[in-house]
Amino acid sequence: MKRFFKFLAYLLVILVTLAIGYVMITFPPIMAGMAAKTMCSCVFVSNRSEQSVRDKELKVFPGLSEADIQVNSADRTVEAHVLWKSSKAIFRDRLGCTLLAERSEAEVRAQKVTVAPEPLPHDSTAWPVGNRIDNRLIPQVDKGRLDEAIAQAFSETDAARPQNTSAVVVLYDGQIIGERYGEGLERDSRLMGWSMTKSITSALVGILVKAGKLNVDAPAPVPEWKDDERKNITINQLLQASSGLDWTESYFMPRAHFHKMFMLSDDKAGYAASLPLKHAPGSFFQYSSGTTNILSRIIRQTVGDENYYRFPYDSLFDPIGMNHALIEPDASGTFVGSSYSYASARDWARFGLLYLNDGVCAGRRILPEGWVRYTTTPGAAAKRGEYGAQWHLNLGAPGNAAERKMPSLPVDAYWADGFEDQWIVVVPSHKLVVVRLGVSHHGFPIEKLVSGIVSALPD
Repeated sequence: MKRFFKFLAYLLVILVTLAIGYVMITFPPIMAGMAAKTMCSCVFVSNRSEQSVRDKELKVFPGLSEADIQVNSADRTVEAHVLWKSSKAIFRDRLGCTLLAERSEAEVRAQKVTVAPEPLPHDSTAWPVGNRIDNRLIPQVDKGRLDEAIAQAFSETDAARPQNTSAVVVLYDGQIIGERYGEGLERDSRLMGWSMTKSITSALVGILVKAGKLNVDAPAPVPEWKDDERKNITINQLLQASSGLDWTESYFMPRAHFHKMFMLSDDKAGYAASLPLKHAPGSFFQYSSGTTNILSRIIRQTVGDENYYRFPYDSLFDPIGMNHALIEPDASGTFVGSSYSYASARDWARFGLLYLNDGVCAGRRILPEGWVRYTTTPGAAAKRGEYGAQWHLNLGAPGNAAERKMPSLPVDAYWADGFEDQWIVVVPSHKLVVVRLGVSHHGFPIEKLVSGIVSALPD
């Protein structure tokens, strides 16, 4: 018996040693990369203080907020050191920050990029394209209930699980009826969208469909697939996250495809395109940042490098007044269309309003007719009616509408959402758009917020 317990003790020591070794090998590259990229974007894109980033975003991993991070304001770079691993992110004007993984800084800085010019101020232009608000009275809105719902989004009742709400903007019938910002933030503050960027990428695909340059039912033009079974994957299947490619969308498993793509690869789309098929195309729903980045590269191929870096601005952001929006590229030069966009809270509200208004802004059609309907129709592989074309849906499973993400909201609600609880919720039946931005590592009650706002609206 003693020999048995001695064996168990040895086995436990071996397992603990292996576990420590696994953590030492796999976590530092992820933590260092995340620290460098996050700090760079928050400081140089959002104009945040280094300490505020340590206090909020870098709390995502234990100990990361105390990591050795060097912010160089002279050349606008950030280096992060976690145990044996160092990572560096660089800032470029109108491109934001890029994490270096495989290419050198000199190589990335030497890329020829024609960026969009800084937009002109538009405070004198009427909402929604501009910021001039000509408020009409809406006496039917219960201002007390509205204010209470918004106040709860900013309240902090548990210091160990802070909500860290940065902004809330509420639109009813196209008007701003509620707006509030966190400490140190204001109307024009650029705030991270994370996976809300996927919905922007979908809109850009739609604009190319409108121009006759892409067909969602056609095979995706991916060079890596031209000679194998993946060549039959369609653009529609990429949009509806049903490509069948092998993928793990895990933020806390260091060996997951997600982290290999984001922290260890300079070419996000190239990494995703290299993955093998795991399911028949169109048969299996798998939420995937990888396939969205393939779409981003398809956009680049379609418009060409000469126009690519201006394309989101000229075709989408500027026409609808998203004057503070910015998408960051990876080191290969392709926009990280799954995750890396920034915009003001009002800009995110403008984007939601574009969809509420069926792709039209100020009388100008931006998205093709029928695109919003297509976007908010669940893909065949989304068995619970939960996902369309890069937007999340509240429809529920066919014949069981009660099985929904947000059961207290109408079935026609849909939303863009991102890591740390970034939200654009559109509720057409209530003519409502709700934007909530923040840094919530423990979840945020978005359904409660939107339900509270709905209760303040006319029946």
